[in-house]
Amino acid sequence: MIQFLVHEKADNVGVATVDISRGETAQGLLMDSQESVEITPLHDIPLGHKIALTDMDVDGSIIKYGNDIGRVVETIKTGEHVHTHNLKTRRW
Repeated sequence: MIQFLVHEKADNVGVATVDISRGETAQGLLMDSQESVEITPLHDIPLGHKIALTDMDVDGSIIKYGNDIGRVVETIKTGEHVHTHNLKTRRW
């Protein structure tokens, strides 16, 4: 069962299509290539929220839908929940 989607191969986050529990092996799909990807979440990831596909350093960029949507404000590890506590939007 697909639990998260990655819109483009360049994205460094996926979007949960269901609630994902910490520690389970989550199944994802790269939409542009139809490749499968697996991640072990370090936190519970609610439906619609982002999961980190790679480690990210402070001041790095969050790439979603092939676009830079925000700046990393707290170090992020692969499998972590990416949300307002560790990302600042580029919109404001």
